[in-house]
Amino acid sequence: MNLPDLPIPDQELRRRLEHDVLDGYDEELELEFEDRQLDPRDAEPTTGERRADRQRYFRELFRLQGELVKLQDWVAHTRHKVVILFEGRDAAGKGGVIKRITQRLNPRVCRVVALPAPNDRERTQWYFQRYVSHLPAGGEIVLFDRSWYNRAGVERVMGFCSEDDVEEFFRSVPEFERMLVRSGIQVIKYWFSITDDEQHLRFLGRIHDPLKQWKLSPMDLESRRRWEAYTKAKEAMLERTHITEAPWWVVQAVDKKRARLNCIHHLLQQMPYHEIERPAIELPARVRNPDYLRAPVPADMIVPEVY
Repeated sequence: MNLPDLPIPDQELRRRLEHDVLDGYDEELELEFEDRQLDPRDAEPTTGERRADRQRYFRELFRLQGELVKLQDWVAHTRHKVVILFEGRDAAGKGGVIKRITQRLNPRVCRVVALPAPNDRERTQWYFQRYVSHLPAGGEIVLFDRSWYNRAGVERVMGFCSEDDVEEFFRSVPEFERMLVRSGIQVIKYWFSITDDEQHLRFLGRIHDPLKQWKLSPMDLESRRRWEAYTKAKEAMLERTHITEAPWWVVQAVDKKRARLNCIHHLLQQMPYHEIERPAIELPARVRNPDYLRAPVPADMIVPEVY
């Protein structure tokens, strides 16, 4: 990985800055290790071809994340409003792409909404009410990790709502989204598509990885049993809610890395963003007062340096 050309004459300072840049890249590597799955190839030595594939992936991911930063600046500058919905079966990779989109962005501009199941009060409200409070103001991007489409998916398949409720949802949601678009909110909807075999593999990975077992709930396991019911529900949802103002986009997600790159690349094409020029920044000299004395920190407040 080539480091940015840092125009720093002081060699020691340059070295420290380069280490800082590498630390930032290591964050991405940590996310990759978190994506471990039950795959016998993981126990094999990394071949030159696989190493080259990983290098290409990281190089392209970092490039796309740089474009996301430009997009973020453009959204903030133009006061644009964007809602992006991520839907798909359990373990389809929605969380992974959301992490890569938000990793280098300002959480005040780009935020994630992942709502729990509705409480007793919310169940008596207008169905869309609890989502409305999370919609963006000017200059904000909101990513919904699952959304109001829960009604067309998990709620329908698991019997948490009636077929009359589902029919009312299908009547209402196109008008709800058209209303959002008329108000100036851009709505982008992604469905992450995986195969039966791939979901089976990813569930096994979660079962056998102690760092991922928290991701499996009884609902996830039941959804696995009801694969065909989810398929029918998904097909009905896409057919009845694919509208011109807010169309669905299907991401082929069996290969996680390709899915992330393809989704981010496509997302960048959905807005006419451009780089916002920033004034040159000069770091001011620190004010030094001769009477300043830094008080020592009590030893019992120091975190032990175990590493």
